Amino acid sequence: MKKTTKKKITTKRNKLPKCPTGIKGLDEITEGGLPKNRITLVSGNGGSGKTLMGIDFLIKGATAYNEPGVLMSFEETDDEQYKNVASLNMDLAGLVSQKKILLQHVVLDRKEIQEKDFNLEGIFVRLEEAIDSIGAKRVVLDSLESIFSGVTDNGVLRFEMKRLFRWLKEKQVTTIVSGEQGANGSYTRHGLEEYISDCIILLDNRVRDQIATRRIRIVKYRGSKHGTSEYPFVIDDEGLSVIPITSAGLNQPGTNKRVSTGIPSLDKLFTGRKGYTRGSTILTSGTAGSGKTSFAGAFALDSCKHGERCLYFSYEESTGQLVQNMNSIGIDFAPWIEKGLLKIVALRPSFLGLELHLLNVYKLVDSFKPKAVVVDPLTSLVGEGEQREVSSMITRMIDLFKSRSITTFFTSLVSANFQSNTSGEIGVS
Repeated sequence: MKKTTKKKITTKRNKLPKCPTGIKGLDEITEGGLPKNRITLVSGNGGSGKTLMGIDFLIKGATAYNEPGVLMSFEETDDEQYKNVASLNMDLAGLVSQKKILLQHVVLDRKEIQEKDFNLEGIFVRLEEAIDSIGAKRVVLDSLESIFSGVTDNGVLRFEMKRLFRWLKEKQVTTIVSGEQGANGSYTRHGLEEYISDCIILLDNRVRDQIATRRIRIVKYRGSKHGTSEYPFVIDDEGLSVIPITSAGLNQPGTNKRVSTGIPSLDKLFTGRKGYTRGSTILTSGTAGSGKTSFAGAFALDSCKHGERCLYFSYEESTGQLVQNMNSIGIDFAPWIEKGLLKIVALRPSFLGLELHLLNVYKLVDSFKPKAVVVDPLTSLVGEGEQREVSSMITRMIDLFKSRSITTFFTSLVSANFQSNTSGEIGVS
């Protein structure tokens, strides 16, 4: 009697094709970018950054991925678009002249919109001509909702919307459609989210304690995993940058290498008499005048003497004042600053706000590439936001430093009431 063997059926999962945005942090929280050749709705309140995100998406596509793009605006002229990015490090005009980006400003007659036989045929013609003329792979429609503000027939609205989005998919272009957030909590004023089922991104700009904070959230992403939290983002001279708050992981490699504290007698107190473990985080807490900055200065000086770059964040003293104070105890920073091994960043966190300050830290680490970092004092971050936000920022800073194997020296100011608590008033240990 023959035995029958069952064949094991294996199903291969096909990953959803994605279009990388090139925007810092956004590709991380979307796990690869926006759905390729599909529609993404970017919604938000006024001034939240919707238009800039669309322009940044096109510029990064043209410069980083050699994908031409079309920006069709129903509200702002080409000159207004140029002025919007003039203060940023974005050469929109240059890319337009190179025919890598095509701008289209569409003005519609309000009387035509209000007629019952209204359709988007004229938009189709102009959009197709623009896409074909430069071989566009990316399209931004800003803001499509302005077309339908005068349409009273919901049936016409629904039909034309579905027809447009179906046509864009057939053209195989990755499209961002911007929309104004509705007053009743809906993502758009005219219900665009009902027709865009691929991906919805919500931007928010809120003011608290006189400090503006921007947030981004991936509301929906069909066929793909994505970050579900609210993520802070900033707009600076390089465009839009998202700071993932949940990407911090405990996957840093261990090491037996040591770095000196800068104080030989203190080195002897450590196992092996060689100081701190490389890539570790050191917290020195104490009351005012206890010598925290002196310990930090000794560590920074020794790093420079070994030819390693040190990035020093001074939150309470100017560069000149810090150099003078250190010089009074025999720690001369001046020659190492001249050699480019020591970089002092003297800036209060309150000047930028937590998110922008954290982004500044990221950029400085990327550009300066230090092996040692000093943050003096860590407690200056307290009061710049809620305790949860401060703790989140410190966690992200620590993970950034650890992921680069950077040895980090934190100081923490404590009051007399907290002298027995070595973690300090900031609540870290």
